[in-house]
Amino acid sequence: MNAKRRNDLDWLRVFAVAVLIYFHAAAVFYRGDLGEFYVVNRYTSLGFGLLISIVHQWHMPLFFFISGAASWFALEKRSQQDYIQERVQRLLIPFVFGLFVLVPPQVYLSLIVRSHFQGSYFEFYPQFFNGIRPAGNFEWAHLWFIIYLFVFSIVSLPVLSYLKSANYRINLILLALPLALIEAIFRPRWIGFQNLYDDWANVLLYLTYFIYGYGLIARSQFTEMLDRYRGWIVGSAIGLMSILVGLWITHTVPDRAYSPAYMSYQAFRGVNSWICVLAFLSLGQHYLQFHNSVLNYLNESAYPVYLLHQTILVTIAFFVVRWDIDVVTKFVVISTATIAITLLVYELLVRRIWIMRSLLGLK
Repeated sequence: MNAKRRNDLDWLRVFAVAVLIYFHAAAVFYRGDLGEFYVVNRYTSLGFGLLISIVHQWHMPLFFFISGAASWFALEKRSQQDYIQERVQRLLIPFVFGLFVLVPPQVYLSLIVRSHFQGSYFEFYPQFFNGIRPAGNFEWAHLWFIIYLFVFSIVSLPVLSYLKSANYRINLILLALPLALIEAIFRPRWIGFQNLYDDWANVLLYLTYFIYGYGLIARSQFTEMLDRYRGWIVGSAIGLMSILVGLWITHTVPDRAYSPAYMSYQAFRGVNSWICVLAFLSLGQHYLQFHNSVLNYLNESAYPVYLLHQTILVTIAFFVVRWDIDVVTKFVVISTATIAITLLVYELLVRRIWIMRSLLGLK
């Protein structure tokens, strides 16, 4: 096993955070099976809807795989007790801070645009704690990833300890089977509302990706297979995704039910997401094995940017959707302004201030 830090994983993490900003900007122009964003433009876009569906297939699985890999490196140089303490500092503290500071503005603006609340933000804030979404206002928005990751990091420790010393062969195709079964069995009932306690499809799927990341990333057999089969992996990812896109644009996806057709569709989605994650890992391993000052900056800023971006994006979108311009221009304005303002906030208010660094998970 190789305990050396992986530049390709750092680049992929930065890439995943950047994609998330564009994903959420596209969500402003989307209404569909994945739910409705906090602020939605009057006119939606089929193109942005397709972008949402494609990215949704692999984005969070890739995030959790990378997070599992990061846990392997963390546990290589820390005891379990130190690891738990580090998880509290890096995940739980930012989650609590974000829950009270970053999420309420998003909910407030969502209620304002839907005419479900009238009044100032300060009048709304106490009402944020009235009931749990969807019946009430309290939710954790994009911070669901943080609390899921914290829980996974703790509850999976016995499994991670076993995998650290276990000797096992790797079969990339067989590893898709648990993912396909999870999607087929659980997705018809739990379509995807990230509340942790009643979200079994996502919990089991993302926990599996987290464990895969931990158990595979340092195995020489895994890295060799990613190199040897890169062409097949990338080609398969493109082919499988093309089939899904064909189903989506022809509106031939089966209705959600415990039926052979829908369960087969979800099993196919499970396999596709795994192949897509392997494709990104394989391409990253081949092309992103370099380090520079840009990576240093982006890698440190990625986590605060993740925490901050959605509040800033929703605020910008709240105003931009009212403009009398085309959808594509609105998307460009929202995404570009979000990146610029989020990095500015990071540079001026987070990177240089010790207490803000601590609250947003930086050392």
